[in-house]
Amino acid sequence: MAQCEPKWRRVVVKLSGEALMGPATHGLDAATLERIAADLVSAARLGVETAVVVGGGNFFRGIAGAEKGIERARADSIGMLATVMNALAMEYAIEKQGQPARALSAVAMPSLCQPYSRQAALHHLAKGRIVVLAGGTGNPFFTTDTGAALRAAELSCDAIMKATQVDGVYSADPKRDPNARRFDILTHDEAIAKNLAIMDTAAFALARETKIPIVVFSIREPDAISAALLGKAKATLVTP
Repeated sequence: MAQCEPKWRRVVVKLSGEALMGPATHGLDAATLERIAADLVSAARLGVETAVVVGGGNFFRGIAGAEKGIERARADSIGMLATVMNALAMEYAIEKQGQPARALSAVAMPSLCQPYSRQAALHHLAKGRIVVLAGGTGNPFFTTDTGAALRAAELSCDAIMKATQVDGVYSADPKRDPNARRFDILTHDEAIAKNLAIMDTAAFALARETKIPIVVFSIREPDAISAALLGKAKATLVTP
């Protein structure tokens, strides 16, 4: 039976930059941004304290930049700036729908948004604001997946909501392998043993160490986040 109430009361939603592109090849798609912002607002109105970690791949990916000859640390710094652009756009899209939001950046740029601190994020969550977290961890060589796991641990979140382009975790890429098997539930140890690509290694190790469950679901449909929180979405739960 589907959950009538949210299973988790404080979550980090990990949202890739690519999810904000919509049908385009790069940048921000206005309709997609509005749809995802509306979904985050719906989640907050369920009484869930919601933080969002945004990627920057719709503008720039550090690894891709390094492959093109930019020094990796510098390329990752450019990628962090891309996440700030997405966070500012998401903050505005959320507030347009009447829900207070705050963009906080791990890379200090106080003329644009508030610098991240654990105390500030917890304060905003307690006030019912959606917290949009930019800048990853603030360090090169760490992905925004790791940033999501780190923030979830710091903020004592009940779960990491990993928004993807597929409806859960599969034994192989379902777009390439028609025989790929979908999992409804896994443990952290099973996911590692099966070498399933849920998040990058550092992020997954931190989630396992801190015993935070990961909910993997598709962000492509309206109300996807709310449905996952209520147990109504087709998703994979990765448990401690």
